[in-house]
Amino acid sequence: MTGILEKLFGKKNPPPPEPKHESRSIETAPLRLDFAEEAFESTNNTTEGSGLQARRLEVPQFIVGIGQSVGKQRDHNEDALFTLTTNMIGEGSPAPFGLYIIADGMGGHQHGEIASSVSMRAMADHVVHKLYMSHFGLEQMPLDESIQEIMQAGVLQAHQAILKEAQGGGTTLTTALVIGDRMTVTHVGDSRAYAIHKDGRMQAITHDHSLVKRLEELGQITAEEAAVHPQRNVLYRALGQGEPFEPDVISMPIPRDGYLLLCSDGLWGVVNDRETFNIISTSSDPQQACQSLIDAANAAGGPDNISVILVRLPE
Repeated sequence: MTGILEKLFGKKNPPPPEPKHESRSIETAPLRLDFAEEAFESTNNTTEGSGLQARRLEVPQFIVGIGQSVGKQRDHNEDALFTLTTNMIGEGSPAPFGLYIIADGMGGHQHGEIASSVSMRAMADHVVHKLYMSHFGLEQMPLDESIQEIMQAGVLQAHQAILKEAQGGGTTLTTALVIGDRMTVTHVGDSRAYAIHKDGRMQAITHDHSLVKRLEELGQITAEEAAVHPQRNVLYRALGQGEPFEPDVISMPIPRDGYLLLCSDGLWGVVNDRETFNIISTSSDPQQACQSLIDAANAAGGPDNISVILVRLPE
């Protein structure tokens, strides 16, 4: 197992290729929620608890919840999601493995719901065959690519699959691969991935590829104006649309004793970060948290499809 992890994350791997077409690794200023430390403060001492005070698990593992809703104002769902969580215990330390994907088909485009499903399946298929089968020794395949290159190639395969199977359709695609204490996220569009830390930071890992976000970055509009801008859902980069591109690829340590959150804009565009954190920190488990997040988005009007994946990460 150690040999595989060294191949994936070790110094022998070539660095990720230089991004093109404004693709970049993302470093964002995290949001600090002042009440978070209180929620976490008894984490290491509790045997029973809820939310961020969940019990310590002897065997490190990822605890996953999912939620999805068509929302209150749409008549069909164009989102797709995928989760794969496994563990291998033996021949050394436990080796948790998680693959999590969210795709949001573009409304107003032909075959948006097909595009999201096709991209999700293509990405999952590529990563499972390249990494999962090798990680657990199920197939003897040489690992001659870095994990970043494998994830990037999966996104490009998903893009090609849309052009073949859902021509005219488009979708976002946000994928998180977690192996042990490291995670790699690839991203196109405006679905989001967040790392939620024990010290109260709710860190946006991904960067929205939207026109309104670009205007905000250029200082032409404020964050408050961006939140209500009539073109806030218009993307300048999406799978199945436009010229070839390279996705954003971000590698980082997992937030210890925290969470990984993936969601479509039907959640983050409606429920703010403070409320999201409060729901997660007071829920008994990730599944209940996901359902409560869905309920909150629908209570706020449910203007779009809503998809969420929440992963409780080990200490």
